[in-house]
Amino acid sequence: MKLSYEWLSEYLDLNIEPKDLAEKIERTAVEVDSVKRLDYKLKKIVVGHTLKVEMHPDSDHLHIVQVDVGEEEPIQIVCGAPNIAADQDVIVAMHGSRIKDNVKIKRSKMRGVPSNGMICALQEIGFDDAVVPKDYVDGIYVFPADSGVEPGDSVMEALGMDDDVIDTDITPNRGDMFSMNGNATEIGAILNEDVTFESIVPSDSDQSDQDSNEQISVKVSDPAFAPVYKMKVINNLTVEDSPFWLQKRLMKAGIRPINNLVDVTNYIMLKYGQPLHAFDYDQLPEKTITVDKAGENVKFTTLDGEERDLRADDLLIKSGDTPVALAGVMGGMDSEISDGTKTVALEAAIFDPILVRKTARYHVLHSEAATRFERGIDFSSIDNALDEAATMMAQLGNGQISQNTVVGNEVIPEEKQIKISLVRINKVLGTELSADEVGDIFDRLGFEYDLDEENGNFNVVAPLRRWDISIEADLLEEIARIYGYDNLPSTLPVGPTTIGSLTDTQKIIRDSRTTLEGLGLNQAMSYGLTTIDKARHFIMTDGETVKVDWPMTKDHEALRMSLISGLLDDIAYNEARSVDNIALYEQGRVFKKAGENVQPTEIEHIAGAITGSLIDSSWINKDEKVDFYQMKGVVDKYLQNLNLDGAIQYRATDQYPEMHPGRTANIFIDDQYIGFVGQVHPETQKAYKISETYVFELNLTTLIAQPKVRQHYEMISKFPSISRDMALLVDEDVTNQNILDVINSSKQKFLVNINLFDVYNGSHLPSGKKSLGYQLTYQDSKATLQEEVVNQEFESLVEQLKTELGVTIR
Repeated sequence: MKLSYEWLSEYLDLNIEPKDLAEKIERTAVEVDSVKRLDYKLKKIVVGHTLKVEMHPDSDHLHIVQVDVGEEEPIQIVCGAPNIAADQDVIVAMHGSRIKDNVKIKRSKMRGVPSNGMICALQEIGFDDAVVPKDYVDGIYVFPADSGVEPGDSVMEALGMDDDVIDTDITPNRGDMFSMNGNATEIGAILNEDVTFESIVPSDSDQSDQDSNEQISVKVSDPAFAPVYKMKVINNLTVEDSPFWLQKRLMKAGIRPINNLVDVTNYIMLKYGQPLHAFDYDQLPEKTITVDKAGENVKFTTLDGEERDLRADDLLIKSGDTPVALAGVMGGMDSEISDGTKTVALEAAIFDPILVRKTARYHVLHSEAATRFERGIDFSSIDNALDEAATMMAQLGNGQISQNTVVGNEVIPEEKQIKISLVRINKVLGTELSADEVGDIFDRLGFEYDLDEENGNFNVVAPLRRWDISIEADLLEEIARIYGYDNLPSTLPVGPTTIGSLTDTQKIIRDSRTTLEGLGLNQAMSYGLTTIDKARHFIMTDGETVKVDWPMTKDHEALRMSLISGLLDDIAYNEARSVDNIALYEQGRVFKKAGENVQPTEIEHIAGAITGSLIDSSWINKDEKVDFYQMKGVVDKYLQNLNLDGAIQYRATDQYPEMHPGRTANIFIDDQYIGFVGQVHPETQKAYKISETYVFELNLTTLIAQPKVRQHYEMISKFPSISRDMALLVDEDVTNQNILDVINSSKQKFLVNINLFDVYNGSHLPSGKKSLGYQLTYQDSKATLQEEVVNQEFESLVEQLKTELGVTIR
């Protein structure tokens, strides 16, 4: 919330610099995003009064303006604003002045005509487009008649820019600080100063003889929907611009002035934290207001002009059966305040915060009102807010308030009583506070309490404005805050200490990252939420998708069941920015539905994706595109580094619709499935808008649970090795893995390495056959190997291959 230091000064006697005050707020209450001086670096910007306006002889849109700036003679300025006219009080940047972004204004000639300054729009001196009154968004700003400005006056003072604005970031539990009253109360407690509040109450002249209860009625279908719902009717109003002081106050708070009636509701919201809504009474189809859920198949056009398909559970304000507002979020077009509004039905309510939050999130309507309703409203201030708003409308709109308040529902919660002892306070905080000191802190906070002086027990009553205070721990935090965190004693921990260490799972996860980064892949981090369609891409095991009940966007509707879709999104993002060689990996969790009303199962996975080349081209290296075998090599090396106690096998598969059926393999450890590797299907590549890409994904939870070879070092043999080559003629459907399975199952005592060095499939071979060339290496680690021993093992192996696979030795 944007806090005007000037506005705060009306409640408190502030003898502290704004930046120092902001630091105290941040140390004690909530985070402060920024402290801005609105006139920072602005200079020589004054009020000017336009005396004469003529068209530029060489332009169809420029005007030559004579402006009185409080000097002996008027100055001439060439201005292109469409709304410039004579007899206006305007913003003038003089020669040598500085405007927004430290831009310096100098004398110049515009199409041959001298110009001695610049007539400015509000945006040009630092105001945001969103707060500029609509009449002046596309032109210069004109001071209203009630501004009281004179030529030569400082614009910064006239617009209230000689003020500091403290922008706070309110935490969800401190909804009371979404109002000036709440902030003043909190700052008063921090500074130990008394706070002075002023409320405007209606006088006899502000009220008419009419009765609000005779003009309108209210029905709340379920008290839980709106614990409090009240209305007042204000008659015979005139809609016009708000007074200048009110416009300035709203603009500094980040709100655009609209008209006197709407601006009052925004002002009261800022002051009390109580959102209000003003309905055009004459535009209500019926004079019975109902608070109820929308029901099925309801459409509603909100104030932003967008027609919305409502959910059945959206909370509506209805006039008869016609929706007129999304409760707590935004009003409707048909009943909005217009220039012709004469009578206003003014609503003040407290809605169910959960319903408001769900509606605001679903329709992406995070209005100022919804933000406050979500965090909670002060039940004790709603009457004051409603009365003051009605009074201001009557006074600013020359109207009258109907007597009495229409009450649809009013369930005021009881103030919570919390017990805490002085001994407990000092034990937890490590302090030596006295009962008087603790009582003083409660007084500063505005908490009523009873003290049992004999045993030091406090019975504290939390005010309704502090709905976040409910248990002993809350009181302890409040005492610590106001006493000052910096004043709490610092002590070293006592007792035995333990040396921290990583668990085996943490070590494997960290080593996995190191290994893959050493292989040339960069770590990526993708969202755990994705679309329902992408959530089911590349899934390793069947299961139901976990859908989010209240997704923030359509792109984040379901929990991912695979890491690859996120990596492909990352590749698409990079390729769209002309990055061709991309190698990424991600370690994270995937989710699988475990049943109704049960937390989903979380499984650790690790995945990689490579497109382009792993090695950038240079004078010595050619750009070589990644292929299946390079990606398989990455997986091989990674699994080797895990020291798994088991045989790794790759088996061709076509079970993944998103993968190329001829270039994909499942990965097994001793027949236990752990993942897959291969090329992304061309159709999938097209859908993701990416180039040829190879991926892998492994179940890291399974890998972590696998037995490991803790000591896998083997002494290098000092004795020579003997190799044997063999070329095997086999059927085309016999794979390298089939050959390796037979070799590994044979009793080869001295066989230490198998290398496939040739694959031939072409002419000079019988139909349906192919040739595989292998080199077998034999070695004894304890003695020199004899030829006879090698020949015996080799011949027995050949016979086994012939028997089991029907191979022919070429």
